[in-house]
Amino acid sequence: MALSLYIHVPFCLRKCHYCDFVSYPYDPEAAGRYREALLQEMALYRERLTPEERRLKTVFIGGGTPTCLPASTLEDILRASRRYFHWLPEVEVTVEANPGTVDGEKLAVLRRAGVNRLSLGVQACQEHLLKLLGRIHTFEQAVEAVKLARRAGFDNLGVDLIFGIPGQTQDQWRSCLEKVLELHPEHISTYSLMIEEGTPLAEAVDEGRVTPCDEELELAMYRQAIHTLTARGYEHYEISSFARPGYRCRHNLTCWQNRTYLGLGPAAHSYRGNVRYYNVGSLPEYRARVRKGELPVEGREQITPSIAMGETVFLGLRLLEGVDLEAFASRFGRRLEDVYGERLERLCRQGLVEISSGHLRLTGRGLPLANRVFAEFV
Repeated sequence: MALSLYIHVPFCLRKCHYCDFVSYPYDPEAAGRYREALLQEMALYRERLTPEERRLKTVFIGGGTPTCLPASTLEDILRASRRYFHWLPEVEVTVEANPGTVDGEKLAVLRRAGVNRLSLGVQACQEHLLKLLGRIHTFEQAVEAVKLARRAGFDNLGVDLIFGIPGQTQDQWRSCLEKVLELHPEHISTYSLMIEEGTPLAEAVDEGRVTPCDEELELAMYRQAIHTLTARGYEHYEISSFARPGYRCRHNLTCWQNRTYLGLGPAAHSYRGNVRYYNVGSLPEYRARVRKGELPVEGREQITPSIAMGETVFLGLRLLEGVDLEAFASRFGRRLEDVYGERLERLCRQGLVEISSGHLRLTGRGLPLANRVFAEFV
């Protein structure tokens, strides 16, 4: 079966105040060592994967901030992924980019190297909100990045936004949605801000310097995004994701459908052969292991049929179309209704899920209470 490949770039020019992902301040020498180790890790997998497994249906380079790397380094990584693996003709190749870390030349190099989808981390449109989040760009730079991407030939452009930011008003969120719509992206993701323990933003909240967004206001913002974006022709196909017809993110669909993927780079996660595993997060340790010819895996979890069924349900419920009951039965040899009968009956009575047209899906009432539903299948 063809794989989806994720490559983690663990560098940022500056870490955002809300981010708890593994990332390090960009340093040219460290980035060079990372590139060398990453290519060695690719070579190790080429020796271990079957020809069928080396076929890639999607490639996603995320971070961190991949575009803080020089264009030549990104080009080397992309070329190596084609050399050690096999890109299928219809492969979707995404690179995450932040405004302020791209220019026309870098975007042109990415496009020529085969990148056909750009995911731009705009996050907010008002300068005081960008500053609170610790972003290094302005909204004007985001607008310019979109223009440069179009000139470079990108016709599949995604924009990420955050709502529920402390101090953000409903009017500011509505205005931001309208401003982004004027850029005509093919894909828009809207994420509720998560205040993660150990981040500068969490510290500011704990010290009383910042007040978290009210839950009712956050819910109103989510509903505003659904109303505004669907009214403008975007399909609301996943809890946080909206796309013009034909532009759903195929890499993310692999994850939501609980399918096989391979992760490369420090702290990257993989799911193959009923095993989920993750790489070491330390750059020196990551490099040391691959130089010794070892895969840099730090931890593993055997995924039992019971775990796989539960994950397939709650991940699939992230999709607005829900979980395909026939596909579930074919994959696991058991009907979903037989496995989770009592829980399904209770959730249906509560009006949080429904079974319709061969799918189990969240209802309109269940959508903003999705985490409560997911907990039933963990």
